[in-house]
Amino acid sequence: MNKKKIAIVGIVGLPAKYGGFETLTEHLTQRLSKTYDISVYCSSKSYPERIERHNGSTLKYIPFKANGVQSIPYDIISIIHACRYADTLLILGVSGCIVLPMVRWLCPAKIIVNIDGLEWRREKWNKYAKWFLKFSEKLAVHYADVVVTDNKVIQDYVQSEYGVKSKLIAYGSDHAKKEKINLNLLSKYPFLDNKYAFSVCRIEPENNIHVILEAASQLDAFILVIVGNWNASHYGKELKQQYMNYDYIHLIDPIYDQKKLDMIRSNCYVYLHGHSAGGTNPSLVEAMNLGLPIIAYGANYNKETTDHKALYFDSSLELKELLSEVTEVDLAYVAECMGEIAKKKYTWDAISNSYKPLF
Repeated sequence: MNKKKIAIVGIVGLPAKYGGFETLTEHLTQRLSKTYDISVYCSSKSYPERIERHNGSTLKYIPFKANGVQSIPYDIISIIHACRYADTLLILGVSGCIVLPMVRWLCPAKIIVNIDGLEWRREKWNKYAKWFLKFSEKLAVHYADVVVTDNKVIQDYVQSEYGVKSKLIAYGSDHAKKEKINLNLLSKYPFLDNKYAFSVCRIEPENNIHVILEAASQLDAFILVIVGNWNASHYGKELKQQYMNYDYIHLIDPIYDQKKLDMIRSNCYVYLHGHSAGGTNPSLVEAMNLGLPIIAYGANYNKETTDHKALYFDSSLELKELLSEVTEVDLAYVAECMGEIAKKKYTWDAISNSYKPLF
């Protein structure tokens, strides 16, 4: 029997090395390629080696960048090309969904859109980009056969804003593994020998890195480690310049070695999560899976993801007070809760099995 043909559109590419949608696609192809004939669209700008197959799936290349302004033609071309052969399109993100009214008229394929977070609300976009992304979101919701949301807060928003019931499918976290400290790395990362707070994220205003750094800079007995793309924006460069000379603050460039990243975050004293946009953030559920005590920005998305059982802050003053006053007992309780929630809700087998009936 011929396998059903699935096309996945909207990521940078495979093997995954960029963000949450890439990791989602990595695990979907690992688990579902034996059941479906999966094609994944990749950016040849980011993957010049252009390998043909990965995890049993076929990789197809488009000569545009998958992020920024170029993400719009990148996604549109991918969608139109996929319509020529696919039974089902899984579109990750909304930037190319401006083309869906035409696609629905010309293309018989089933269309599934995972709208991610509310991208148009992000501070990094100007008013024209925000208008475009909101309009694309509206078209995505109205012209998709199935809308996927990864957080109940987003699901409720889609229902109230558009009157559409979406399918709630979160994000897996069990690829993150606890790692013991590698003694060979102590010279490079001497903070591993001490108690330290840790965060990993893109260095963007809506991730509240400035709030975290302001709080930590006032606690000179407290070591803070943040891994992120400091040189990718004016915001990141400015923060790095402002805080790079603090002995107890370590600003580290991106780490793409999963084992090394897991080693650093596995052994932190507390995990700080500053995201205020999006839905179920991958870095948050990964920290939960590692059983880390979490202090998160008090956004509804974060409270929903953590079942309201983490600790929360809304300002640098609140974070400073939390870090000063929280006890080992408090942190141990939060860590236990986070691990239990992750094992119940955020596993890749469960996530992949949720996509099966949609395909």
